[in-house]
Amino acid sequence: MPHTILWPTELSSTSLKAIPHINSLAEKYGSRVIALYVAPDICSMFPAYGSYPSPELVEKFQDWALEKSKKDLGSICSQQLKGCPNVDVRIVRGDAVDQILKMAAEEDTDMIVMTTRGQSFDETGRKDSGFGSVARKVAEQSPVPVHLINPTQEEES
Repeated sequence: MPHTILWPTELSSTSLKAIPHINSLAEKYGSRVIALYVAPDICSMFPAYGSYPSPELVEKFQDWALEKSKKDLGSICSQQLKGCPNVDVRIVRGDAVDQILKMAAEEDTDMIVMTTRGQSFDETGRKDSGFGSVARKVAEQSPVPVHLINPTQEEES
């Protein structure tokens, strides 16, 4: 019986397909849900591209992006996770896999629920693409069960 469910999402339409599963589990078990958005650290990407805007400008943009993500995720949770008695929205910055596993450990999570593909599937639409790198790594490294949802399953039914 999962008391705490972690739902990592990057807000893609594909990742939102986990919502019915989260609603069902949370309603059945009265679980707390942590909705987690991990924003990439943009500054860590610039060395590969050479020079970049001032650190202050990048930081300002990242702060704006985090606030927008928090608002968007809060709206999704309030509208679509109505079956969940207790939802916490968390927004962090960093490597997605590292932050998901860190949150799972810190919050004593009983289960992680996520789709097998995320934003990259939204962009390519390839049904034969298998697992995304984040889903694969989380499933391989997680100390708790990971419930993976095939985002194309409902489309094919």
